Parts: sequence; structure tokens; C-alpha cells
Amino acid sequence: MADPLNVLGTERIVSTALHQEMQRSYLEYAMSVIVGRALPDVRDGLKPVQRRILYAMHELGLVPDRPFRKCARVVGDVLGKYHPHGDQAVYDALVRLVQDFSCRYPLLAGHGNFGSVDNDPPAAMRYTETRLAPISHGGMLGEIGEETVDFAANFDNSQQEPVVLPAQLPFLLLNGCSGIAVGMATNIPPHNLGEIIDGLVALIDRPDLPDANLLKLIPGPDFPTGGQVMGQEGIEEAYTQGKGSITVRGVATVEQTQPGRGRHRRTAIIVTELPYQVNKAAWIEKMAALANQEKLEGIADIRDESDRDGMRVVIELRREANPAQVLQDLHQKTPLQTTFGAIFLALVDGQPRQLSLKQVLQEFLDFREETLTRRYRYGLNQANDRLEVVEGLLTALTHLDQIIEILRQARDGTTAKVQLQVHFDLNDRQTDAILAMPLRRLTGIERENLEQEAQTLKASIGKLQQLLDDRQELLKSLKKDLRALKRTYHSPRRTQIHSSEAVAQATQELVESIAGTAIEAERCVLEFSQRGYVRRHSRRKFQRHISLDPMVKLEEGEDCPQDRAVVDETQEVLLLTPLGKAFTVKAQDLPPVSRRNPRGMPLITALPEESQKSPGGITRYFVLPADSTDLSLIALTRQGRIKRLPLADFQQLTNRGLSFIKLKDDDTLAFATIHQGGEQLVLATSKGRLLRFPVNDRQLPFMGRTAQGHNAFLRLRAQETLVGCVSGAVSDELLFVSAKGYVKRTPIGLIPQGNRGDLGTTAFAFTLKTDHLVAVQRLMTQAWVTVVTDQDRMARLDGSTVPVYGRDGGGDRLIQPQRDESIVQVSVMAQDLPD
Repeated sequence: MADPLNVLGTERIVSTALHQEMQRSYLEYAMSVIVGRALPDVRDGLKPVQRRILYAMHELGLVPDRPFRKCARVVGDVLGKYHPHGDQAVYDALVRLVQDFSCRYPLLAGHGNFGSVDNDPPAAMRYTETRLAPISHGGMLGEIGEETVDFAANFDNSQQEPVVLPAQLPFLLLNGCSGIAVGMATNIPPHNLGEIIDGLVALIDRPDLPDANLLKLIPGPDFPTGGQVMGQEGIEEAYTQGKGSITVRGVATVEQTQPGRGRHRRTAIIVTELPYQVNKAAWIEKMAALANQEKLEGIADIRDESDRDGMRVVIELRREANPAQVLQDLHQKTPLQTTFGAIFLALVDGQPRQLSLKQVLQEFLDFREETLTRRYRYGLNQANDRLEVVEGLLTALTHLDQIIEILRQARDGTTAKVQLQVHFDLNDRQTDAILAMPLRRLTGIERENLEQEAQTLKASIGKLQQLLDDRQELLKSLKKDLRALKRTYHSPRRTQIHSSEAVAQATQELVESIAGTAIEAERCVLEFSQRGYVRRHSRRKFQRHISLDPMVKLEEGEDCPQDRAVVDETQEVLLLTPLGKAFTVKAQDLPPVSRRNPRGMPLITALPEESQKSPGGITRYFVLPADSTDLSLIALTRQGRIKRLPLADFQQLTNRGLSFIKLKDDDTLAFATIHQGGEQLVLATSKGRLLRFPVNDRQLPFMGRTAQGHNAFLRLRAQETLVGCVSGAVSDELLFVSAKGYVKRTPIGLIPQGNRGDLGTTAFAFTLKTDHLVAVQRLMTQAWVTVVTDQDRMARLDGSTVPVYGRDGGGDRLIQPQRDESIVQVSVMAQDLPD
């Protein structure tokens, strides 16, 4: 009988204490989850599965200008080459990279159903299609082939995959990240690209930048779903200590709605934005359940009117309900107000670390400096190798007869190669290039091309060597790249940030409203700036800071006021876009100025998200008066179409806005002005041509919102553009400003009166042939005139010092631009604020 097999022989048994083996095995498992799955790398902001998806799509050639491919193909490549785990896990990660409500800057573009904010599941991967988004192709994978990062073997040693992607932007902060590992978790909020780049540039210039200054550049998160951040204490704690709680609210307004024909108007709370990662359908379901259980009082009906234009949830209230009380209950009892627990935890050198905002930015800058150094060194080596070959070819062309003779006498290619190296002191690469040189390279044009290429290569080598030898030059190049990325991918902020003072004030108003106390509308000052910002000041605390400076350079980020208005907080500001849409925002909805937010907010962020993306920003803004009986709005397009509408049509608009003019495909709104009965209209062109005519039902009748309008001028001449549309009385004065600094004022009554559609009359004599008008505006008494040039220099004049000329005068040169500089922007602002 054969001996039994000794499987458990004593030589295979290793005695180990149970607690030691459990500890070792658990730590290995924990680190595997932490490093390989759950936590992102601080350098490119990606988890391994996300990095592998992007790299696999890069290898498949799914760039933004190529057709979409099925997601199943991408998932199959990722599974087979790099990520041997479940296909559903890979597809879930891919779907999140497509969702614009999950990522502030989605890294993938998709066709098909990729889910919704209602937590609807995405379609199966065999139906959906995807490709790389422009920001990931250009800002994440653009330098992958230039030896900028290390590669490692995949799970079966059959492929090479990047250890980290050469990200040109800190995507860890731009898109945020959430993940639960073993014994630790990360939850990083998304941020605005423009603000993050401003912070990076500031850190490059000042590595010891204080946290307080950094928080001015990066005031807080910017969630893809918008919302409002209440208070800045949680932001400061999270940014300085790496962990903190941030209170986020949805955006809600109170409106009067008409439920249906024959029904009375009701007060309704309109919710247009929800906090980040809140499921809209589940939130509505919870509201309905609380209302049915009488835990939410005052709600009569809930409707979801959301569509492709945006979110709109209508909460109709009972007649006896107090809107402020209902809104407070919604904040307390539903996810309309949530707390985002921020934890800035990421992998640094393969180890999990909790970082402050400044540390995250510095880690990215160190990584970006390393990748740039490797990229420039790679480019330098490539240029040197190519220059070596080009010099060898030029040597061969110089000694062409000798080269041909050697080739004729040589027995074979090896002999010819050796003889060429001996006679002309060439290396292997140069001789191989000479032997492979086709006959067409013997022409004179080819020789000139080689000489030009050699000069270009030498210049490139010198520049690359300078970047590698001088760290300051490399940092300048880094800042230049960052600013270029900002210009390409920047989008306005979506999330509003309210200071503690604003939160306290809103809470006090809410308490007074609930108690039945009538809150008298407070007067405030709205200040509009040259860079498109709006600031709300308290009327009591507002201080005027105006100085008459000569032409000064505006520093980066510096701003100057160009208009002011004293209004009630309940008054509305009318915003007009280049595409002919109008929106209104109440003054009290504009965040007040504080020490942490001295610049105010970009006025364009008051528009709905889809309108913020339209080119041109905001064409014109007006503070709507309480009584608009005798007022009308006159709109003028770039192509000279003009129309008049009652100003009353623009009050109390919904969030969807109002389309007030029909534009041709290549036309946009250029100017708009508010006209009062009895005033006349003056139109001006860059050639100094003016047309003045009365505004009445015959010259300019009221028109419907879908009309295109009439022709203002008979025609615009070559290289002539519209530069002004002014409404004023005959006794009012016009301000003329030319591109080269010539200024004058002329009474409107001196301009000959005509009819709409006339050619107009010349009203400005140019001293310089290269000059042209840039602005014609009404000049009130005691006004400041502010001009800005195309080189970001600014000057301010006292309007009373501008000389008075007739319509044939050319004005005085009160402003002295440089030779290659021109004035591009002019604003007129009253010196004193009304009571």
C-alpha cells in the first residue's frame, strides 16, 4: 500500500500568533482599500478607477473632436487592461464623471441617459455613449506623451499605466471628491476654476501668503447645483484645519402664482436650486409626507415644474399661511438646508493626509513644477536629437560630391557608414539619416528648409534650457499656462456665499416677519463696477472714495466704480443680455459688501445658469422705479434695429426671464435706455454721425415682444459702428469721448432734429485721422467721467471741466493715452448720492 501524501508536512507550517496575523492582514487590506480604491491622489485629484477610465479613453482616441463610443467598450477596455474588478463599479465611476450635477467640471461628455438630480438610474452601458470632455483632454491628458509622469505595470504585467496623470489643474478642488475607506473618509467640496487659479497664482508670487488673504481669493465652495452657503465660519475652519461643517441652503423665493383659470392667486414658495447632492424627488416626497402628517403647516399643494431650462418646484401656500414661517420650517425639517461635512483628506506620497486648502494648492504646485521640468527636459532632448540629425544632413549637403564618391566605392551599407563617420566625424544617428536621405533632399529649397529648421531648433533649445536653469522663468511659464486655462475653461460662480452679518440680518427679518412686525424697507446703495461687479452698501455706512488721478494702471483684480444708485431693498434691478432677454433681481437678494467680500458679486451670477453661459455677459442694467407709468424702454441692436416697449412689462419677472426683442442670427443687443415722455432720442456712430428725433407713436411706436424693430439709421457705413443711444431733454448736455482722448460736451438742442431712418448729421470733428468716437452719453451736472483703456489704465475727470463745443467742434484732449493705446470704455456717475 502506498504511503499517504503528507500535505501538511511540518516543513510547511509556520507558527504565528493569531493577533499578529490578524493585525498584519487587516492593515494590508486597509491600505489596499485606502490607496487602491477609496482616496484620491492630491496631485491629479483622481481615484485609481477614474484615472484608468480616462487613460483607457485616451488610448482609444476618444478625444472631443471624435465621435462618441459606447460606454460598454470603454468599460471592457478598463476591466481587461487596468482594473480587474466589477464592471458595474467601473460604469458607476464613469457615469459620475459625466454628470454635470455631480461634477462642477465634468471630465467626460456623454450621449444618452446618465441619470438625473432625482436619482434616476442611468441607462445600461450598452445604450450610453461617451468621450473625453475638452477640459480633461486639454487639462488632464494633454502632456501624457511627454514623459511627464511615471508608468507602472498593470495587474498582469501586460500593459503600462500611468501612476498619476499630468494634470494642469487641481481637479481635487475643482470637482471635489467623496470616498469612504477603512477607518477614514474624505469629502472635498467642488470649487470655482477662476478662483482656484487666482489662489494658485497668488501662492506662486507669495508662498507665505496668509490664510486670510487666500480666503479672499477663494471665498468658498462652488457647488454644481448652486445653492447658498450660510456663514463663513465653517468655510474658514475647513480651509485652515482641513475639516469643518458648511451650511448650505437651496434658493427659494416667494411669488404670487395663478394655479389655473378661474382660481384665485396664491402665494407660493418657488425653489430653483437645491443643496449639493440632495435628491429632488426624495425631498418633494418628504415634504408631502410631512404636510400630510401636519408636521409642515400651511402647504396647499406641491408641483414639480422643472424642465430642461432648470429646476422649479412650486410650493403653494394656504391663504392664512405665513411664507416666512413655512420657509423656516422647510429649512429645519427638510433637506432644503443641509450641512456639508468637509474633510480634505487625500494621498500624499502614497500616504493619507488631512490637508488645509493652502497645503492642497502647494502640493499641486510642487507636482506641476515637477511635471513642467520633466516636460521641458523631454522637449530639450528631442530638440537636441533632431538638431544633431539636421546638422548631419547639412554636413552631407555641404560635402555632397565626397559623400557620393564614398557611397560609390563602398562594398555595402556598413562599410559606407563607417567611412562616413571617419571622414566627417559623424555619429550613428547622423550617418543613418544621411544614408536614408532621399534624392529630393538634394535640392536648394530643401537645404534652405534644413537651415531654417536648425535655427528654429537652436532658439527652442535656448528657451527650454533657460526654463530649466532659471526657476523664476519656469514659474512665469506656469502662471502663463494657468491664466490661459482660466480664459478657456472659466465659468461664473453658481453658489452664493452669505457672510455671517447677512445671515444674522436675514434671520432677524425672518423673526420680525413671523411675529407680524412690518419691516420697513431699508435704503441701500448699489454700486456697479467697471469689471461687472455689483456691491450693496448700507446707506448709513456708505463712504465715497473718489480721487481725480491721472492715467493710472489698474492692477490685476483691481476694480473701479462706474455707477451708483440709492434704492429701497425691495426695488428691482433690470438686467438685459445680448440675446435680448430680460431678468430682474431684487436689491435685497444681492449680497452685501463685507470685509471678506469687498468686491461684491459678479452681476452676471444673478442670471439663471443657462443665461450665464451666453457670450457677452450683461449689456445694460437699470434700477426699476416704483412708478413706471410714463416710462418706456428703448432697445438698439448692433445692426441698427430699434424698438420701444412699456417699462411696466419688465417688472416682477419670473426666473425664466422675458424675451423682449427678436434678433437675427448675427445680431445682438447693443444699447438700451429708459425714456420718459417728452424727451428726445439721440443715436451716435463711431464716425461722429448723430441722429436726433422725437419719440412718439409715429416715429417709434410701441411694439410687441416678438418684433424685430425698425431701422434706426438709413444705413451704417463701412467700418462704422453704433456707440451711443441717449434719451434726454433738449436742454440736457451730451458728452463725447474719442478713442484718443478728445472730450467735449454739447447741448442736445444744438443737434439738428430729424426723423428715424435719416442719415443724421456729423457732430464731431476729429483732429486725428485714426481717431473715432467710443461713447456718447448724457452728462448730468456734478458728475464724474471715468475712462478705461485697452491696456487696463484708468483716468477720471470732473464733468464740469469738460469744455462746451458746438456740433462742429472736436473737443480738447483732456486724456493722454499712449501711442498704441485707445480708450474703450466710458462711464458717467453722479458725484453726490440722492437722499
